Amino acid sequence: QVQLVESGGGLVQAGGSLRLSCVVSGRTFSRYAMGWFRQAPGKEREFVAGISWSRNSTYCADSVKGRFTISRDNAKNTVYLQMNSLKPEDTAVYYCNAPPGPYYTCNSPPGYWGQGTQVTVSS
Repeated sequence: QVQLVESGGGLVQAGGSLRLSCVVSGRTFSRYAMGWFRQAPGKEREFVAGISWSRNSTYCADSVKGRFTISRDNAKNTVYLQMNSLKPEDTAVYYCNAPPGPYYTCNSPPGYWGQGTQVTVSS
C-alpha cells in the first residue's frame, strides 16, 4: 500500500516562504516520479509541479514559475516543495501525488494521494 504524508503547511504573510514535505512509503521511491497539486476553495485541483525519478522538474502552473521549486531526497523517500514570495492566491490545500511511472508531465493522470496540508497566505 502506497502512503503519502504531507507536512509543512501553515499560516504565513504575503512575501513569506514555506517548505512542504511529503514522505512516501510502500514503493521504490527513487524509480518513480512525484508531484504536487493544490486546491483552493471553490476551485478545481491544480497540478503545480512534478519531478521525475531522475530529478527533472516540470512546473505546470504559470503563477508559480520562478517562485516554487520542487525537489526530492531519495535517501529519505521525501519530495519537497519550496514556496517563496507567497501570495494570497497561493492559499490552498496542497496535495502530494505519486503517479504510476517514473515521469510526470502537466497532463499526466494522478496516482496515489496524500491527505493534504493547508497553506494560508494572508495579505
